[in-house]
Amino acid sequence: MKQFLKYVFATVVGIIIVSVVFTFFAISTVIGMASMKSANTTVEDNTVLVIKMEGTMDERVEDNPLGFLLGNSLAEQQGLSAILKAIDRAKNEDKVKGIYIEAGSFMGAAPAMLQEIRNALADFKKTKKFIVSYGDIYTQGTYYLSSVADSVIINPQGMIDWHGMAMQTMYYKDLLEKVGVKMQVFKVGTYKSAVEPFLLNDMSEANREQLDVIAKEIWGNMVADVSKSRNITAQQLNVLADSCMTFASATEYKKAKLVDKLAYSDEVPSIICNMMKGVDDPDDYKTITVNELASIAQSEPKGTSGNIIAVYYAYGDIVQESSSGFGGLNGDHEIVGKTVIKDLQELAEDDDVKAVVLRVNSGGGSAYASEQIWHQVMNIKQKKPIIVSMGGYAASGGYYISCAADWIVAEPTTLTGSIGIFGMFPEASELMNKKLGLHVATVKTNKYADLGLSMARPFNESESAIIQRYINNGYELFTKRCADGRKMKQNDIKAIAEGRVWTGVHAKQLGLVDQLGSLQDAINVAEKRAKVKEYSIMEYPNSSSLLDNLLAEVSGNSYADGQMKAALGEYYDLFGQLKNIHSKTGIQASLPYYLRFSL
Repeated sequence: MKQFLKYVFATVVGIIIVSVVFTFFAISTVIGMASMKSANTTVEDNTVLVIKMEGTMDERVEDNPLGFLLGNSLAEQQGLSAILKAIDRAKNEDKVKGIYIEAGSFMGAAPAMLQEIRNALADFKKTKKFIVSYGDIYTQGTYYLSSVADSVIINPQGMIDWHGMAMQTMYYKDLLEKVGVKMQVFKVGTYKSAVEPFLLNDMSEANREQLDVIAKEIWGNMVADVSKSRNITAQQLNVLADSCMTFASATEYKKAKLVDKLAYSDEVPSIICNMMKGVDDPDDYKTITVNELASIAQSEPKGTSGNIIAVYYAYGDIVQESSSGFGGLNGDHEIVGKTVIKDLQELAEDDDVKAVVLRVNSGGGSAYASEQIWHQVMNIKQKKPIIVSMGGYAASGGYYISCAADWIVAEPTTLTGSIGIFGMFPEASELMNKKLGLHVATVKTNKYADLGLSMARPFNESESAIIQRYINNGYELFTKRCADGRKMKQNDIKAIAEGRVWTGVHAKQLGLVDQLGSLQDAINVAEKRAKVKEYSIMEYPNSSSLLDNLLAEVSGNSYADGQMKAALGEYYDLFGQLKNIHSKTGIQASLPYYLRFSL
């Protein structure tokens, strides 16, 4: 028996050792393959940039080749930064003759992110190079992007989802009551509707008013852009949306001028070939991906001046320490206060960094963390220019960390403002006492010694007054920060605050932002304010190493998250909201409710 156990133990140990060796061999092989591919990628004559619009979009996406091997759907996630770099590089590269947009099941990007890509494509067309798009199915977002193309092609049995703009929120009040939980809410601002899903079963009139304005403004921007590119009146585009063109035939799309041609996918290479001068055979032109071209652009020398304009990406929920959760307005990425503070301090002290562009894409989060990041923005401001570029969202805490900048640039459809503070604390006495049979006994030395100690009882009147006073003080501080940063009177800020969300267009009219434009526009402003003619653009924070990403994938968390996203699709963020309710409690400057855009 002992001999048998000895052999079994030896076999198990051997299997473990072989598995470890094989894993590290596989990782080394993947790293080597990725490095070789990156080193060998070049732009050849008669190249076409292929932009595949699939999956979801975030500000940045890090390389993780093992994700493809493990079937991780996050490998299909699109990086806005890479797409913009690739388009810009294609515009200035003579060997790149055009762009091919391959429309797919793409969803999840904020309207402002789509608008930034579309504007970059429109700028590319000024070079007289071509853009062709093809899709079996165009989502409304991908059609909005693709409509800028010289030729929009659809499968003869294809579909265009052109239906208009809708915004939805989900309400949790009855769900919480079923399990015996109530939310104790303290807020300032008529329009601070972030807490409504926990208190109501439907929109308040104030929230419906602001969302109605936002939806109409975003849709108006989209219709105006498509109208200009497709030479279809805005009125006609709205008639088409009202006629439910989603279920029309491909021939009807062509008749309505939404597309130019009907073709199958295998016919597209010949169509592209016909648009290229001097190329007679589809086999004679080359293709390059977004990540390949962006990688080339990133690796090229940027001059020898030593001057740097730093672009710092701050996107996701604002937290003081990483919660490692997922869901929210920007997936699982977070703006971790402690990390961002350290990074901004280093940029402030680096003499080679002549200006900082803070790229913000956040619906906010922790009020405390927002205040600490604001302080570091002020610290940079004393030493060098700091410009904010707003992405899809820069609202509540996202606006808090932006307001002190020297100059603020937003897209017309950026959601910003929401200047307000709220506190939300769960009270679960019914769940604990009646449903679970749990009871809490307390001994205390002072009146408020057990304030917030347990969810087993609601706040009493005097405790509620203390917390509301704290919220009011937070609102006073927030509005003062905004007033000082925007050089406005505090009462004028309060008049447009009240937690109300504005689009970039309205925000500029109100003085909350200085300019409508893109990240590149913000970089141009930074260049002028820094008074440098030669400089390199460096992105921060530094990306995780390929090895770190591979090890994270192997650990299982990233893989499981990818499969969850694949299974839930557009409802992934909603599930994350429910999962992370606990992280939304306490004092917040945030948009914690999930706004679902019909794109």
